[in-house]
Amino acid sequence: LRDFMDPTMDNTKHILNYLMPIIERVNPEVHDFMQSAEVGTIFALSWLITWFGHVLSDFRHVVRLYDFFLACHPLMPIYFAAEIVLYRQQEVLDCECDMASVHHLLSQIPQDLPYEFLISRAGDLFVQFPPSKLAREAAQQQTQRTAASTFKDFELASVQQRPDTVLRQRLRERPRGEERTKSILTKPRTNRFVKLAVMGLTVALGAAALAVVKSALEWAPKFELQIFP
Repeated sequence: LRDFMDPTMDNTKHILNYLMPIIERVNPEVHDFMQSAEVGTIFALSWLITWFGHVLSDFRHVVRLYDFFLACHPLMPIYFAAEIVLYRQQEVLDCECDMASVHHLLSQIPQDLPYEFLISRAGDLFVQFPPSKLAREAAQQQTQRTAASTFKDFELASVQQRPDTVLRQRLRERPRGEERTKSILTKPRTNRFVKLAVMGLTVALGAAALAVVKSALEWAPKFELQIFP
């Protein structure tokens, strides 16, 4: 069980990656259905890290499986997990092809399974498809079987959404925003200066016109006396 006691889940994920290649070798239809549903292998996580002790209620079945796993290869629990899925293949195919439905079905292990038959079948699977023949496919699970890895722009999108990237982008955009703010703030001020200049020019023209009119009024009587003595 030491593989499940590491600080990270890397070893556990690697062991889970053997599940789908085993199912694919035995029943490609079930494998393709599960791949289309994108259910992954997380439903078998508790099976693996507790050797089914957490999900089986009958203690007799638990100790029987412990005897089996202790006497076999360390990867035998994942072969037994694959055999459970294959034994329930018709239930899987009758389920709706979506992640939630398939995950809910597989995560609930029936308590009345024929465990001795499944143990015998798991041993046969190990002989037919030993880990050495599945190692390459298991290593490719993380890079080829996940939806995120098939999305070409996933890496670029994830980088652009990192907090430090967003912060740098905001810092680059700040001068533009400040210039835009300055232009908005100075625009009304410029209009105010224009209005003041127009008003000053109007007052000056008015004063000049008034002075001209006043001079004309003062000069008009003298001009009339010269014309009409």
